[in-house]
Amino acid sequence: MAENPIVIAGAGLTGATAAEALRQGGYGGEIVLAGAEDQHPYIRPPLSKDFLAGREDAQAALVQPPGWYAEHGVRLLRGTTVESFDPGARTVTFSDAITLKYSQLLLATGASPRRLELPGAELEGVHYLRTLDDSESLHTLLATGNQRLVVLGMGWIGMEVAATARQLGNQATIVGRGEIPLASALGGTIGSIFADTHRREGVLLRTGRRPMEILGGNGKVSGVLLDDGERLPADVVLAAIGAVPNTAVAEAAGLTVSNGIDTDQRLRTSAEHVFAAGDVARAYHPVYGAPLRSEHWANAIAQGKTAAAAMLGRDASNDDIPYFYTDQFGIGMEYSGYFPWAAESEPVFRGSYQDPDKLEFIAFWLRGGKVVAGMNVNIWDVQEPIQDLIRSGRTVDAADLSNPDKELTSL
Repeated sequence: MAENPIVIAGAGLTGATAAEALRQGGYGGEIVLAGAEDQHPYIRPPLSKDFLAGREDAQAALVQPPGWYAEHGVRLLRGTTVESFDPGARTVTFSDAITLKYSQLLLATGASPRRLELPGAELEGVHYLRTLDDSESLHTLLATGNQRLVVLGMGWIGMEVAATARQLGNQATIVGRGEIPLASALGGTIGSIFADTHRREGVLLRTGRRPMEILGGNGKVSGVLLDDGERLPADVVLAAIGAVPNTAVAEAAGLTVSNGIDTDQRLRTSAEHVFAAGDVARAYHPVYGAPLRSEHWANAIAQGKTAAAAMLGRDASNDDIPYFYTDQFGIGMEYSGYFPWAAESEPVFRGSYQDPDKLEFIAFWLRGGKVVAGMNVNIWDVQEPIQDLIRSGRTVDAADLSNPDKELTSL
């Protein structure tokens, strides 16, 4: 009798990576990959960058060519979600009401944009950015130029979209409750570098402000009212105020959930034969000795592979160092680490970070004398030694970190 299939709930980067890793790992049974969107699995970083700008088409964002899934025996169910599952019976029920037995289940259900709770939030012209369709809709509006974009939120998505919008010839204003953009991800010193760069490129920042109402007429957006009474004119409003992990199906099945589906370092949930990975997983990380939840694309790939290895009964550990990157105007940046562990320390700089015309530096964050995070701006091929320093747990002299004559590999 054939073994019941491995079912993957979520056809994003995590789910598609897991399916590929299962096949590469020699799994010969059936794989069912179910995703809510009527799209082939794709990666999300281009949605706020090259795809939004029109420099890439949708094909460039695909994880695999469309024909790959059938060729490798992966049953891809587009526009289909796992509505419920029973860990005891090992069954899943899909949104088309079909119920299927599984041998292993991977929950890769991702996250959804946090919704605005303001008067006028349902007006035409209010957008979120999570899907390919979302990005295409924004591109159609912004590609013409001369649009007035107001971004609510000073995180990565908001800052990247504002940069892309300006480069397409639009006005852009960013509104955020904090005093410095990206401070919760990079701290105030480096957040200020990004803020100053945006200002020089003509982006308006309204920091320390809160939106009170989305203004409009005839059902369409016309502006945003701030808490100090300022009215920002707007043709387009992007709500970029964070994401919420899609845990409802896991909670209904009785799994342990706390800001994500809790897992061990093998990505096993509290239910036998059920795993979780990607944006939805709050997974124990052995390097940091704590559970972490990461929404970055590198984590989706790493955990997709880890989950596949674990489902195959092989050595598997969620021990990749969190990594992400951004491109905003003249800033090309890569970052490794988990910022909450670095938030209490000021970065140690190597290179030029104070001259806006020559931003080329590496920054390190230390905790107890050990490097817990590092980033490079407009300097390349240094992420491997940065991650080695983080993983090693060695005590490092800050003077050596700031000295460009000291090879990182020697520390």
